Amino acid sequence: MKLIVESSKPARAAAAYIRMSVFVLERGIAFTDEFDDKDSDNMVYAVLFDGKVPAATCRFETYDDHTLKVGRVATLKQFRGHGYGRKVVSALEDKAKKMGFTHSLIHSEMTAVNFYKRLGYQITSDVFYEDGVPCVVVEKDL
Repeated sequence: MKLIVESSKPARAAAAYIRMSVFVLERGIAFTDEFDDKDSDNMVYAVLFDGKVPAATCRFETYDDHTLKVGRVATLKQFRGHGYGRKVVSALEDKAKKMGFTHSLIHSEMTAVNFYKRLGYQITSDVFYEDGVPCVVVEKDL
């Protein structure tokens, strides 16, 4: 198992592979909704590899001077239930802490709220729709 947290073309490609599989093909989210203008060569991605296969990912967005926004968290179906999602989110949180960030927020799909609660996040918004999917904001101090 290998975990990378970096801004690089290989990290971006690995993240795109996972997100295409999970969000576009499995979940039916439109390609143009999933891949936005934030997906640039400067975006920092956490990617966990199981052997040579990219298995889980998320991306690092700056929300404000003190707040990390974790986005596009995904784990390939065959790797779910092994803690890979937790590992990539925790890796971004660790990077954010080293950079001086003190808070983290996520736009969580309703189906993932319990996952984020287990990571210490709390719901801080009413339900809203993002790309046609019901979501809430979850937050925690780092």
